[in-house]
Amino acid sequence: MRLKSAIFVSALLRRAQVEGAYGVVVRRGSEEAGAIFVKASRLDGTAALYGPAPQSAFDEGAPGDRLFSVLVEPGRPEADADARIARELKFDPDIFVVEIEDRDGRHFLDLAKE
Repeated sequence: MRLKSAIFVSALLRRAQVEGAYGVVVRRGSEEAGAIFVKASRLDGTAALYGPAPQSAFDEGAPGDRLFSVLVEPGRPEADADARIARELKFDPDIFVVEIEDRDGRHFLDLAKE
């Protein structure tokens, strides 16, 4: 059984805080099953964006795991991540957007294998 999106986001923010990073919910989505997008800002004008992995990535993981894939590569301008988020919002306005600020670019997510 998969955790509700709101609970997953709360745990992600707590983990970031414990590790010394700052995280904030920029946009609240559906509490039950909203897609989660995470922008990892390096505080130097660059950022990466992570979103839900394609369904094919879940064949390898245990049921209920949340896996993410890179949507905007690390080191790109923050505007690229913001533009991608805007496109995702047009497609699905019920998403969570989380921003994590960390000079090392840590995101604290499990990434799908490519």
